[in-house]
Amino acid sequence: MVGCVNWKNGMQNREKEIVRVTLTGTAVNVALVVLKFVAGIVGKSSAMVADAVHSLSDFLSDVIVLIFIRIAGKPRDPGHAYGHGKFETFATLIIGVLLGIAGIGLMIGGVEDVIKSLHGYVAPRPGMVALVVAIVSIAAKEWLYHYTVKAGRRLDSQAVVANAWHHRSDAISSLGTLAGVAGAMFLGERWRILDPVAAIVVSLLILKSAYDIVKPSVNELLEASLPADEEESIRELVMGVAGIRNIHNLRTRRVGNGIVVDLHAKMDGAQSLNEAHAKATEAENAIKARFGANTIVNIHMEPAADH
Repeated sequence: MVGCVNWKNGMQNREKEIVRVTLTGTAVNVALVVLKFVAGIVGKSSAMVADAVHSLSDFLSDVIVLIFIRIAGKPRDPGHAYGHGKFETFATLIIGVLLGIAGIGLMIGGVEDVIKSLHGYVAPRPGMVALVVAIVSIAAKEWLYHYTVKAGRRLDSQAVVANAWHHRSDAISSLGTLAGVAGAMFLGERWRILDPVAAIVVSLLILKSAYDIVKPSVNELLEASLPADEEESIRELVMGVAGIRNIHNLRTRRVGNGIVVDLHAKMDGAQSLNEAHAKATEAENAIKARFGANTIVNIHMEPAADH
């Protein structure tokens, strides 16, 4: 009973910490969205407007994390025997998709502007306000990335880490915007094509980040096994229990920030059920000590071949 209460309190504390970190990012994103839209319109910078749209996608990803993390933190119930952890995975997938959409949008806009520039179109000279806001955005988003990714790794939350990379992608986007705006301002009319070219380069980096976020989320939703080194670690932990002679039918998968382990353990068939159960419990505790208290472990006991 005490263990159950401690687990519940731990989950609640984790959820509160995730909400606090995400709300910090949301506040920064709202401020940047407003600043970038104003700077893009007043400073006549299409790159800054595109950057504002990217920051808007950051804000939306914060909202998604806040909604889904509350669902993911719910304990197991009759309809969700393995808990609600995959809601967090689903949120991570949505963040990655949003990031990919933002990258594609920036690329399309950049290509269109390059084509227009090659046909003689001369873009207006951006104002100083666009340059200043780009610098502010880079500093703010880079700080937010380090703050969020540190918290995400400490809390073992894929959604928070994914959101951190979304912050980093926004910083990279603003870096490309800064280069484009600075080139358009100081290098003359013929170099204003640097703005859309920078947008294309940034969009490729954003798409790479989106791929890195989406791939593990899809693998988890498709019930992919844990990496080979983690499965080997599970084997070693179980085989380290005295009396367990071998294991087979090891199956693993991830559920949100936790994992599920199913395996068959071969033991001395002459021992009592209580003795075999004690060994299985010892193996289960060893796995939970390594991978977290919310790990779900199912051990099927069977006699070794000599019995």
